[in-house]
Amino acid sequence: MTTTPRVYSVVLDWLEEQLRSGEIVIGDKLPGERALAEQFGISRASVREATRILDAMGLVRSAVGSGPNAGAIVISEPSAALAWALRMHVATRALPVRDLVQTRLLLETQAARDAAAAPDSAERTDTLTRAGEILDHMDHPGLPAAEFHSLDAQFHILLTSLAGNVVVETMMSSLREATIGYIQEMVATLPDWPAISRTLQEQHREILGAVEKREGERAADLLRDHITWFSQLGS
Repeated sequence: MTTTPRVYSVVLDWLEEQLRSGEIVIGDKLPGERALAEQFGISRASVREATRILDAMGLVRSAVGSGPNAGAIVISEPSAALAWALRMHVATRALPVRDLVQTRLLLETQAARDAAAAPDSAERTDTLTRAGEILDHMDHPGLPAAEFHSLDAQFHILLTSLAGNVVVETMMSSLREATIGYIQEMVATLPDWPAISRTLQEQHREILGAVEKREGERAADLLRDHITWFSQLGS
């Protein structure tokens, strides 16, 4: 059976073509609803539907009202859109959490090897310094579990960014965001979170040290053990 294309898809296809050609770039404002409706011979309601979809995809940010800030502005926030989609499919159980964990293992262990091998630069030094500062903050006694997990995600994504692969970094950010609800539910059932958080911090320090010393294989092994150990706590 042939599926009839949605009317709004003409706007999505047009924007993809404009982005690929460079006619439209990040920061540009899209033409107004009326102009797009007239250009494609569709209703303004269909244009609004296209805009809502682009907003959900992290490609535009819409602002109502009038003036220079009103309308749909082209942005690029792929991790936010991907995380939202993954989170919803995790909720339906179509995507098992264990498979997301395995995907994270594959991505993050290779990223650790690449991060350890990254050439010296001011950016590398700054990233490693910020990662250490995050761990210092996580050491504070009485830090709420929710804040600990938020900082934990920042730490892992920072190290991944050293690999220099923006797709992997985006995927990592999305996977972390997609599983945060599961993690929070799991932690709430653990009997001794302070002891567990101390162990996690010891593991984090070892991982950071291995990356700093350019011990890529050791960093990958430590990350594998770290992720596997924590994921098994809830089983």
